[in-house]
Amino acid sequence: MKTRIGELITVVLITVLSIWAYLGKIYGWHEGVRFPGWLSAVVLLMAGLSLAYILYLTITGRMVERRIVFLYVGVAVALPLFMSIEQSIPVSAEVRAVYDELEKLPVGSKVLISFDYDPASAPELQPQAEAFISECFSRDIKIIIMGLWPQGPQLANQAVERVLEREEFRDKGITYGTDWVNLGFQSGNEFVIQRMGSSFRSMFKTDYSGTPYEELDLVKNVKNFDAIDYAMNLSSGFPGTVEWVQVGVDRYGLRMGAGNTAVQAPTVYPYLGTQLIGLMGGMSGAAEFEQVTARPDKASRFMLSQSLAHVIVMAFIIIGNVAFFRSGRKSALKR
Repeated sequence: MKTRIGELITVVLITVLSIWAYLGKIYGWHEGVRFPGWLSAVVLLMAGLSLAYILYLTITGRMVERRIVFLYVGVAVALPLFMSIEQSIPVSAEVRAVYDELEKLPVGSKVLISFDYDPASAPELQPQAEAFISECFSRDIKIIIMGLWPQGPQLANQAVERVLEREEFRDKGITYGTDWVNLGFQSGNEFVIQRMGSSFRSMFKTDYSGTPYEELDLVKNVKNFDAIDYAMNLSSGFPGTVEWVQVGVDRYGLRMGAGNTAVQAPTVYPYLGTQLIGLMGGMSGAAEFEQVTARPDKASRFMLSQSLAHVIVMAFIIIGNVAFFRSGRKSALKR
């Protein structure tokens, strides 16, 4: 009975905390909330000691239930979001190449960004988009947005809105139509890219909001890829980076970098150095780009959560193996 009551109390507490976290995200209740450094250190110390205690229990023959493992992983993912601990994130050569290409562009250059993903991949790719857009705006580089996925342009608007809310850009006077445009979604996969090679206007009669192409100051004189100084594709599948390389890069000579989910990135690596200038892969790629641009944001925080979750999983793998040998199953398997 007592065990049942304890389980119910735990479920209620987790539900309340989840609702609080969700509503806080919507209304900004806990925006900017951070544990002080000493409290973050205490939390990590307590987590380490509790894992050592679970290992002790396992050695002495008292096994913990699976729900304890799930609880630890959940806490490991959630708590680091509120910690003030900074994780050292080395910047890879492929991510630095994306940044170096931006650094070469003069003021007023035009960068094309294709948002080829949906909300399911946003946790990985949205931080990449925000970091890349921030760097473009900070260098007074013009941005032309489009998407080969239906929800891509909407996610692009969300990324731009979040970037423009930052204090760094509030007084820069960044205006739609002059400094950035969103041409919206166009169906047709790689055939859209092929048509854009001869005429942007043939694919995008209006922008995302319905404004005629010729009334947008930034793009009214943009005929094809010849007017684009650099391109960035943010992709989680088909159509995406591979199609942009095969048509935009190989056929029209577009200079392009890419940002992909961690699952897709290995399929894109063969294009690096020859057809792709650089690559941001998954959450770590976004965090690396934040580091190289000196704007640590949510990707860097998420990487701390990811790293601690991996440590917890490895700790329980060790504990699980101890339990395996302690239970005598090894002898049973040998027989």
